[in-house]
Amino acid sequence: MEDVIYLEKVNKYYGKKKVLHDINLKIPKGCIFGLLGPSGCGKTTTVKIIAGVLKKDSGKVVVLDQEMPDLHIMAEIGYMAQSAALYKDLSAYDNLKFFGSLYNLKKDELENRINYVTRLTNLQDDLNKKVSAFSGGMKQRLSLAVALIGNPKVLILDEPTVGIDPVLRKSIWQELYKLADTGVSILVTTHVMDEALKCDKLAMMREGKLLAVGTPQEIQDNANTTNLEDAFIYFGGVGDNDEN
Repeated sequence: MEDVIYLEKVNKYYGKKKVLHDINLKIPKGCIFGLLGPSGCGKTTTVKIIAGVLKKDSGKVVVLDQEMPDLHIMAEIGYMAQSAALYKDLSAYDNLKFFGSLYNLKKDELENRINYVTRLTNLQDDLNKKVSAFSGGMKQRLSLAVALIGNPKVLILDEPTVGIDPVLRKSIWQELYKLADTGVSILVTTHVMDEALKCDKLAMMREGKLLAVGTPQEIQDNANTTNLEDAFIYFGGVGDNDEN
């Protein structure tokens, strides 16, 4: 299959500290690809570099056949960061309208996209509320809606279901599968094993290094175990640290 995201020997330093070590990844079209690892393992740094919001120090990052960062390609990427990048003094609707306008969507198309993303994230009854009145979970849902508003070809979600109730989480994953079926490439970071199992392919990370890459079943088979927790331990993923 066509690789929509390609990383070759990507390295990143924060000051003198090396936080990514020769990261190599290939993510095909229409794939839900998970980055699994503890908080601080380098997942967020990796997806920021792929999204074009953070520069690598060395290596190669290609998205949709263009080396990143590239402003035109960034317009084809829906990116949901861990920290909600929302205008708190505006309503949810005005946030969606503003971010939708950045994609040059026509009025009718924009309204259709707002209807779609608010149904998906269960925000229909909260559209006219100011974001400052939103709970953490509601901000998380609105951030996901913003990431989807431009109908992106690549969707990058950094811990997308943190603080979201199980019923809505299930609904969101069902929609992610539908998006992948239409050819959207989805990159999800998580530290939750049951979410990692939902991904088509998976990369385990620790301390800025990839431990294993493959389908969840392949990774478990290679570790001679029947669960991802034991596979993570087998490949050296124990403990935690303070990187991002």
